[in-house]
Amino acid sequence: MKKASLLAMVVILASSLLAGCGSTTSTSNSSTDVKDPATITIAWLPNNAAEDLKDTRAEIDQVIEKATGLKVVDKLTTDYGITVEAIASGNAQLAYLGGESYVEAHTKNPKVVPLVVNSGDSGTLKDALYYSRMLVKKGNEDQYKSGNDYAIDNIVGKKFSFVSTSSTSGFKVPTAAIVSYFSKQDKWKNLTVDDLLQGGSGKFFSQVLFGGSHQLSAVNVLTDKSDISAVDDVDLVNYVDLTSGKDNTPGAVYTVKKDASDPFTKLAGAQYVVIKSIPVINGPIAVNTSALSQKTIDAMTKALTSDEVTKDEKIFLPKGSKAKGIFNAPWRFLTADDSFYQPIRDLSK
Repeated sequence: MKKASLLAMVVILASSLLAGCGSTTSTSNSSTDVKDPATITIAWLPNNAAEDLKDTRAEIDQVIEKATGLKVVDKLTTDYGITVEAIASGNAQLAYLGGESYVEAHTKNPKVVPLVVNSGDSGTLKDALYYSRMLVKKGNEDQYKSGNDYAIDNIVGKKFSFVSTSSTSGFKVPTAAIVSYFSKQDKWKNLTVDDLLQGGSGKFFSQVLFGGSHQLSAVNVLTDKSDISAVDDVDLVNYVDLTSGKDNTPGAVYTVKKDASDPFTKLAGAQYVVIKSIPVINGPIAVNTSALSQKTIDAMTKALTSDEVTKDEKIFLPKGSKAKGIFNAPWRFLTADDSFYQPIRDLSK
C-alpha cells in the first residue's frame, strides 16, 4: 500500500478511536424480562483457546463469577465461524472476538454488542490497537524489497496464507490493503477481495491457504507451505522474540523461542521477517444482550473495568512476566459501543 493509502487507513482508525473514547456504556438491552441462565458460557477464538492461556481465561471466569454469582464455563473453539455462531445464537453469552468476527456476530444478531475492550498503553481507547502483518521466512525477504524499503509488489503469484475469512488482522485488513494497492494498476484494476480467496493459474495468488489460527498461519510460512502469511502480533508474542529491527515494522526479524509450545515445538530458532504492518482496532469481549439480564451485564462491566482487575497480574501480565497470557499491563478494560467498529465495516465498502 502506498504511504498515502496507509495514512488514510490510520486516520480512519484513529478517528474512530477518538470518537469511541467518550463512550460510557457498551450495552443496550431493551428487554427487562431476560432471565439469566444457570451458567454463563464464554466462547474463545482458536488463537486464545491454547492450553498455555488457560490461566488468563480462568481468572476472567472467576472475576465474572464473583460479580454475578453465576457459574462460568469456557467454550474453546477450533474455528472462527463456530465462535461467531455461538455468541450470535446465544449458546454462548460472551465471546472474546476480533473486530471482523464481532462485526459478523453483530450482523447476525444486533443484540451482540461490545461489553469491554482492552485499552492501549495509554490506558485509553486512543491507542487501543494491535497489528496486522505480512510475514516471510527469513532468507526470502529480499524478494520483497524496493530499494531500501519493503513493498508488496512481488506477492503476486506467490503462495499466501490467511487465518480465516472471519479474522480482522488475518484476512480483512490484509486483503483490503492488497486490493487498495494493486487496483491502482491497470492489470489489477478490477481486483476484488473474492479474487484473493482462491489461487491457481491466472489468479492473483498461485495458492491460498487458511491456517485457522494466527499461530498456524505463521507455521505455514516457517515450514514453506506458504511464501507469505498474514498474522497479527498479539497472538504470536508468547512464542517468538524480536531479534532485529523495531517491533511491528517492516524489516523486523522474529525468532521462535527455544521453549515455544505447540504448534511451534519443532520450530525453535526458526525466523520470519515482517514485510508489511498495519494497525488494527482491538477486538471486544462481546455480550449477547438477549441472553443475559441487564443487571448481570452491568455487574460484569463494573467488575471488568475496575481498578482491581486492571491490577490483576493474572489478567494483565506485567512487563517481564514469565507467564503467558492474552493481555498485558498497562492495559485495562474500557467500554465502547458498536460504532467503535465502523472502520472495520468500512473496509468492505
